[in-house]
Amino acid sequence: MTQEFNCISPIDGSIYTKRQYTAPSAMADHLQKAVQVQKQWAKTPLKQRQSICSAAIDHLVANKETLATEICWQMGRPIAFAAGEINGLEERARKMIELSDEALARIKIPQKQGFERWIQRDPVGVVLIIAPWNYPYLTAINSLVPALLAGNSVLLKHSAQTPLVSERLAEAFTAAGLPDGLLQALHLTHDATEQLIQSSKVNYIAFTGSTKGGAIIEQAAVGRFVKLGLELGGKDPAYVRADADLEVAVETTMDGAFFNSGQSCCGIERIYVADPIYDDFLAKAIAWVNQLKLGRSDETKTTLGPMVNQKAADFVRGQIKQACKQGAMTHIDEINFPMDTGNSAYLMPQILTQVDHSMSLMMDESFGPVIGIQKVASDQEAVMLINDSPFGLTASIFTQDLSHGIELGQSIESGTFFINRCDYLDPELAWTGVKDSGSGCSLSVLGFDAVTQPKSFHIKQI
Repeated sequence: MTQEFNCISPIDGSIYTKRQYTAPSAMADHLQKAVQVQKQWAKTPLKQRQSICSAAIDHLVANKETLATEICWQMGRPIAFAAGEINGLEERARKMIELSDEALARIKIPQKQGFERWIQRDPVGVVLIIAPWNYPYLTAINSLVPALLAGNSVLLKHSAQTPLVSERLAEAFTAAGLPDGLLQALHLTHDATEQLIQSSKVNYIAFTGSTKGGAIIEQAAVGRFVKLGLELGGKDPAYVRADADLEVAVETTMDGAFFNSGQSCCGIERIYVADPIYDDFLAKAIAWVNQLKLGRSDETKTTLGPMVNQKAADFVRGQIKQACKQGAMTHIDEINFPMDTGNSAYLMPQILTQVDHSMSLMMDESFGPVIGIQKVASDQEAVMLINDSPFGLTASIFTQDLSHGIELGQSIESGTFFINRCDYLDPELAWTGVKDSGSGCSLSVLGFDAVTQPKSFHIKQI
């Protein structure tokens, strides 16, 4: 008997949609179909692959408002912002299509008399993409479009919180003319996902999720020598130097910390502020947060929706409570956010000061609407604190001295380093992390390396 699961909306706790998990007995057929159709797709000219991918993006953009409503109800992003994810998807996908000519071209080798030599990029075969709920379209598209452009087939598994997303992506590519079986949306249990990872027919796994989840993926793949792309947790820092443009720093870091209820892979989770401007920064940050509107995601005035579920909200509540017991001070009054009753997915935003690295709040990923702000006396102290973390996804410095900011950036342990911005993925730059933030790379021309296998041709003329 096939197992059923529910998508519970964080807006009101109702069942938004029901789905059935893919039957275990059908997995062999899905895999075999993916293997067979991929062989022909690999022979399809790149221009044709590009055309189909472009048409699929057109289809998604044309249905933006419907997709936005579904995002809102599935994971709780305010409807005022939900369509922005499709805008981001379009930007990334179109850039990857543009870059594919360069990224998939043969690598030129200097001429050698009597020989022909080149390196070509062959598709790896079957790509398994395991995508999360927080940015379900964006995280999937990072690997999906490059994989198809490179000539692979794709098995797409989304979180049970956002099951409609994989279906909508499959529908879009089918409407664009993608051959049947090249993109299959599967609803899988954790056990079924692990079994799929262990299959010799799966040639690359792209996972976005928690560090704990990444460890499970690695364990499941042990002994297979299969390629893995793991985008994992983060505790992304920002450092505001004394010479920073204060208005820009406050607006950018607060948006980076609280957008999507803080449920962003590269959202700002800790801020270090230079002593001379600390008081001014804090006052402006408190004012910024107090203008947020916590409410139902389907109401247009809402700027801060619920977290994905009460369990996630309770984790952040626990971090705040523990930090306060250790001496931290809160600055946002609960009276301004009556929607937070203390026992639901609706969690008021919070700023804490008098924080330090003995607190979970400053060391462990929160993934919620809370930020710790710590005063620092020097650049050296700030860099030391930034690097004092098991994570290394992104880091930001706010300064008007760009050359000095770049110099500091060379000492910071992160996959992406920003100056005067944060919480953004540029599709022309490599998206990667260090330490417990994962391994592998997506986006940019380098992102195609994960979904291709180099093959050398060495031909002697006789």
